[in-house]
Amino acid sequence: MKNIIFIAPPAAGKGTASALVCEKYNIPHISTGDLLRDEIANQTKLGVEIKDAMARGEFVSDEVITKLLKKRLSAKDAKKGYILDGYPRNIEQAHIYEDLLKSINKDLGIVIFFDIDKDLAMERTLSRIACPHCGTSYNLLVNELKPKLEGICDKCNSSLEIRSDDTPESFITRFDTYINKTQSLIDYYKEKNVLREIKVEKDLSAQDIFSKVEEIVNND
Repeated sequence: MKNIIFIAPPAAGKGTASALVCEKYNIPHISTGDLLRDEIANQTKLGVEIKDAMARGEFVSDEVITKLLKKRLSAKDAKKGYILDGYPRNIEQAHIYEDLLKSINKDLGIVIFFDIDKDLAMERTLSRIACPHCGTSYNLLVNELKPKLEGICDKCNSSLEIRSDDTPESFITRFDTYINKTQSLIDYYKEKNVLREIKVEKDLSAQDIFSKVEEIVNND
């Protein structure tokens, strides 16, 4: 099993695909955001520093991210592969990540880009509903992601709500910002011949997307 980087704009189905791949191949899903939150929750010395920096509106340094990643990627459950989500975000971080991998004797693996049309991504985004109690998300356009009972959370039976930040205006800003900031990274990995693309079409189910990821993983 290879190490995998997932790159995807909002509403491309990356989260669902990650869960299916991790379950099938028994590998961890590693998110830099989760690493930061875990460090803060555990109230470590570094966690306190991270919390204070975020409270001041500062970005967490690449040095801190690298330190957390090195520790996590060296864990036993990541030995046979992992999905890395949310990092790297730019070419500078890509170089830092590659140096980190060399230091722990790991290969770069493959990068999978979920290519989704902006109009479809917005349609999906505006169809999302979430549980305000447990945080579970659903999507009324994707059969696998619909709640079993209309408007009711499968996990805790709370009433589902539309996310307050899911508006056409906020979505367009998020989508365009992501693409503009990520395009150079996509081009970088394409030049290294490690980028694989999945075109996310309207009629593709979550299982269809997973099958495409599997095909890439098994054939690379």
